[in-house]
Amino acid sequence: MAEHTSSSITIEAAPADVMRVIADFARYPEWTGEVKEAEVLKTDAAGRAEQVRLLLDAGAIKDDHTLAYTWTGDDEVSWTLVKSQMLRALDGSYRLRPAGSGDRTEVTYQLTVDVKIPMLGMIKRKAEKVIIDRALAGLKKRVESGA
Repeated sequence: MAEHTSSSITIEAAPADVMRVIADFARYPEWTGEVKEAEVLKTDAAGRAEQVRLLLDAGAIKDDHTLAYTWTGDDEVSWTLVKSQMLRALDGSYRLRPAGSGDRTEVTYQLTVDVKIPMLGMIKRKAEKVIIDRALAGLKKRVESGA
C-alpha cells in the first residue's frame, strides 16, 4: 500500500469561503502553481465537479491527467486518478474544520502519488510535500486576498 503525505494550514476565512476556492477548478492555474490548465469534464446534480482534467507541472512530476472527485458534505473533497500518462495513482483530499473562534479554518491536505516510471520513495514523498505545501500556501493566499 502506498504511503501518503499530509499537511495542514489555518486560513483566516470561513470553511464555506475556503471550499468555494477549492471547488473553482477553472481558476486553479491562477493560484496553485503546478496546475497549468484545468477543465471540468463532468458535474454532479449540485453543479460540483465530478471529473476534472488537469495539466500538471510539479518539477519531477509533469502530467496530463483526469481525476474523479467525491464531495462529502460541505467540508471535504477527495479525488482519485481516472487516467494519466505518467501516474499510476494520484489520490488525495482536502478536509476543512472550523479553527477556534471567528472565521478561521484548518485545512488538511492529504496526497498519495505513484508514478509509472521507477522513482525512489524519498523523491516521491518530496514531490508530494512540494505539491501540498505550494497548494496550501496558494490556497491560503487566494482565500485571504478575497480574489
